[in-house]
Amino acid sequence: MREIPITTEFIKLQDLLKLAGLVETGGEAKERIQAGEARVNGEPCLQRGKKIRPGDKVAFAGETLAARYAD
Repeated sequence: MREIPITTEFIKLQDLLKLAGLVETGGEAKERIQAGEARVNGEPCLQRGKKIRPGDKVAFAGETLAARYAD
């Protein structure tokens, strides 16, 4: 599992995927999320604007990501 540091209360799913380098653009993130490629906390997620908070786990493209507050 790879932790992604954030400086805000939450990060949108599409932005997390971009920050992690798993997609290159917001458009690519939108298409892949809406195609059902993302899972949040084990459940399929089709909302690109889903709020991801520390403690949530995102599975995408064979990787598991978790947001954490930056130090």
